[in-house]
Amino acid sequence: MNTALVVEDSMTDMQILTRCLQQGGLNVVTANSGEEALVKLNNQRPDIIILDVVLPGTSGFEVCREIKSAAATSKIPIVICSTKGGEMDKFWGMKQGADAYLSKPVDQEEFVRTVKQLIKA
Repeated sequence: MNTALVVEDSMTDMQILTRCLQQGGLNVVTANSGEEALVKLNNQRPDIIILDVVLPGTSGFEVCREIKSAAATSKIPIVICSTKGGEMDKFWGMKQGADAYLSKPVDQEEFVRTVKQLIKA
């Protein structure tokens, strides 16, 4: 079974994203900050990472850049899910190495479909 790492500081959004992924047949591991996500990546390699942009401490953009620049984690697909949904935000997210950028509130079917496509790719 595939595993997703969800990095989100809002408990409500965390629950929504986790439920969607579990209903889509994935295991879910969670982190409340970018720093916590990076620590978890040292111990475990998820098949995909769901990343918020606005996080306490290190931003999602910085976390994305760090994950994509490390040889051990550079191949893990990243989906950024953020309330920052402007064209410039999406452009910047993709520039940091994100494989997809979805605005919140996410369309739950599109979210699960995007995650599954990236895991298969």
